[in-house]
Amino acid sequence: MALKIGDTVRFLNSVGGGIVRRIEGNLAYVDEDGFETPVLTRECVVVAQAQPAPKAQALGKGAKATQTPEPPTRGGVPVIPDAVREEKLEPLEETPGGEKLNLVLAYEPDNIKDLNKTTFATYLVNDSNYYLSFTYMSRADESHDWTLRYAGIVEPGIQLLIDEITAADLPEMDRVAFQCLAYKEEKGFRLKNPVAIETALDTTKFFKLHCFRENPYFDTNVLALDLVKDDVVMKRGVIDSSRLEEGIKAKKAIDRPKKRPIVKKKTKETMRDGVLEVDLHIDELVDTTAGMSNADMLNLQIDTFRRVMDTNLNNKGLKIVFIHGKGEGVLRQALMKELNHRYKGHDVQDASFREYGFGATQVTI
Repeated sequence: MALKIGDTVRFLNSVGGGIVRRIEGNLAYVDEDGFETPVLTRECVVVAQAQPAPKAQALGKGAKATQTPEPPTRGGVPVIPDAVREEKLEPLEETPGGEKLNLVLAYEPDNIKDLNKTTFATYLVNDSNYYLSFTYMSRADESHDWTLRYAGIVEPGIQLLIDEITAADLPEMDRVAFQCLAYKEEKGFRLKNPVAIETALDTTKFFKLHCFRENPYFDTNVLALDLVKDDVVMKRGVIDSSRLEEGIKAKKAIDRPKKRPIVKKKTKETMRDGVLEVDLHIDELVDTTAGMSNADMLNLQIDTFRRVMDTNLNNKGLKIVFIHGKGEGVLRQALMKELNHRYKGHDVQDASFREYGFGATQVTI
């Protein structure tokens, strides 16, 4: 049975019901004690049909037949003429608290016991005395283009169903955006700032039961995002990974203890029997290693090695013995890497075991 304006209905999956005042697409606006509630037409069960309009009487001879004009539409939606509106709709009752905008975006699962397969109804709650002309959009993280999910007008004190999604839609909803302008019809009002919000949406929450909670605007648990509270836009800044990285580095720099200045010694270089000996032991290069990490010490030793090599590159035939000690072999490996890449072409061998043990390398320019 097709649902019609004027039908009295009961809700299929929730308590309540009333008279259908208007139908827009798959939504029926049901009057419950003067408050219109948007409900999916498939969730409405007709308990009393609307009374049929009285049949037109036969026209007498000579009378002209007239055709009932089609109602005007806006965007495909029938527009109620002002005269009819005044007769059928009661004036909206404003509340003192409604002078401040309170807007909520909420996702309500159709079957909360099966979050992996259920559909989610998306509602915009307009708890204010203002009409809102708004848009609701989404995009994936890797995309720069937004997808319009709904654009329209929501009346004061209304929960408006603006979208239905499934788990398959969530990859395209890493970010959502909401924009709106607030106004009143046929009366003066305080000007409100335009609202524009972009926020990251944690789509994993759609599969976690504990993320759906009680909300004063709903009879069931929902996943709700406060957009505006008492005229204050909830700043849900989009995370900029580059700025986040800069912040982490800055914090590390603040937390890192200040290093003492390194007091370098004059490099111990000795010419003996035509061989240049360079001692790279760290205590021969600095007065103290306090405040130096292992990496700092290794870098200083390598810098000393490079300086000696660069200074003597033109002294062909010169033998240079770098004394690095045995240790764990870290410094020796670093020197061999330098000789194999940066200083290729020189003769390299272990220095005399009798004089230096296992802790020295000889380079012949």
